[in-house]
Amino acid sequence: MIAKGADLKATADRLCLEIEALGGDLVCSVLTVDAEGYLHSLSAPSLEEDYCAAIDGLMIGPDVGCCGSAAYWRKPVVVMDIAGDPRWAQFKDGALSQGLRACWSTPIFDETKEVIGTFAIYFREARGPTDAEQAMVDACADLCSIALERHGRVLERERRANVDMLTGLANRAAFTTALSHLSCAEPGAWALFILDLDNLKVINDSFGHHAGDLLLQAAGSRTEEAAAPDRVFRIGGDEFAVLIQSPEALRDLDHFSTTILHSLAEPLHCNGHAIVPRATIGGAVPAPGDHDAETVRQNADFALYHAKETNRGGFVRYWPGIDTRIIHRIAAIRDVDAALREGRIEAHYQPVVRFDTREIVAMEALCRLRMANGGILAAAAFREATTDVRIATELTERMLDLVARDMREWIDQQIPIDHIGINVSLANFHGGRLDQQIAAALAAHGLPLKHLVIEITESAYPALRDETVIQAVETLRLKGLRVALDDFGTGGGLLMPLLTMPVDMIKIDKILVDRLAPGGAGAAVIGGLLHTAQELDIAVVAEGVENELQAAQLAGLGCRLGQGYFFSKPVDGASATHLLLAQRGEEVVLKKSRP
Repeated sequence: MIAKGADLKATADRLCLEIEALGGDLVCSVLTVDAEGYLHSLSAPSLEEDYCAAIDGLMIGPDVGCCGSAAYWRKPVVVMDIAGDPRWAQFKDGALSQGLRACWSTPIFDETKEVIGTFAIYFREARGPTDAEQAMVDACADLCSIALERHGRVLERERRANVDMLTGLANRAAFTTALSHLSCAEPGAWALFILDLDNLKVINDSFGHHAGDLLLQAAGSRTEEAAAPDRVFRIGGDEFAVLIQSPEALRDLDHFSTTILHSLAEPLHCNGHAIVPRATIGGAVPAPGDHDAETVRQNADFALYHAKETNRGGFVRYWPGIDTRIIHRIAAIRDVDAALREGRIEAHYQPVVRFDTREIVAMEALCRLRMANGGILAAAAFREATTDVRIATELTERMLDLVARDMREWIDQQIPIDHIGINVSLANFHGGRLDQQIAAALAAHGLPLKHLVIEITESAYPALRDETVIQAVETLRLKGLRVALDDFGTGGGLLMPLLTMPVDMIKIDKILVDRLAPGGAGAAVIGGLLHTAQELDIAVVAEGVENELQAAQLAGLGCRLGQGYFFSKPVDGASATHLLLAQRGEEVVLKKSRP
């Protein structure tokens, strides 16, 4: 039975029954001893169940009957009179009531000589074992050792197959099994959270994989503690799942998600660095029409996808229609991915102009996608794709290379230009390689960082509250790179970004410029921004300037720089070079919009 891998209890029961059949008046039992030293009944087919239950869970010790004492002393213990032996004082009633008068117990050892069980024979008369019985027990102890060790290896293989070794949580295989046992017959009977760590890659790249492992371990243990008694699984590199079945959690999933997110917020210290796990959660519950648990899992994935795009660091619950938006986003990602592979990503430029002289002093680089039919798509048309970290990272890498090439060409032609601005999004920061990309692109063309300004779009403002992101940006600034806040004035907290991190420039959004009117609120707001920027020594560029009146009003308020269709639409690299060369030769002064 051992060789064929039969069930451990069935094997031990068969062994006991065979010995009892040979011995006549013998009664056998097999106990196991766990790692903490507790006894557990494995087999005793001829003993009363109540007696076995009373033994189960006892701690081994010097006076714990025969089995507990044998395991404790690591040697056989023979008691020829249960009624009078002090080691049986607390346990004799149960044995005597079954007509058992004597007992002999032998410890069972594993291959490392640790005690893993006991094999015992009870006698119905007060006596010890014969030589034949002793030889039989020795053989049985060896057989039990083989069976228990084999069973232990099976359990360890199963554990390794179902447990994540780093965090100790159940793994994806266990999650899949657990999910397969759930029914969707009763809507709302259970729920599923998919939790994604937002900053694992940044931590790995900034502080090394040891710090990343500590982050995963802390996130796993904190999530497990916050979610108890519901089960937590690690289902991917930076993904965890919470299978929610407790009534309290199901009553208020929003509160439950907040509890989990708050549990993660405590800083984790690693080699002098304070690391804070950041997570986003998507959730779903079985709804009418959901055929199986896999549908709920997909819905939770959709919700997580949407949360990472619209509410990173928070919780989004699945709602019908959310998957349609994500399907559109996936299509956009596919189109941009193809354009990257086929070299159809281009850099176009819009001049930044001095209001007083109308001189081009800088350029903003704008990403454009050339379609297969030759048409050009502005970045707004494929913005959904840029929320994907991989796409955002590859797009930025491509744009940096194009911009660095053009910048090198303009410098070689001795064209005076202060800088080129390039937009970065929230996904770029979460990619964790932005600083390396910028440094590598400019170094490849022999350019100092002072010629580049990274323009942080409004969508990336939430990243400015992340200490890791702030540190990465500040490192670049210390090397000479300048930072601009783009779309300034579109967020609810107008001045908040200026309080969270140092910047070199703000670009006033077209929304504010469009509201310019003498004595109006727009002029007052822009005037206040200009005054604040001057106090903080921050440069200001007004975007979306479309006519001479706006240019004059902005100049009158004290704004020195602007860009917009009044001066030039975005143009390709060759046209931008023409504009710059023409200006150097004083052949063209920009005063109005170019076709």
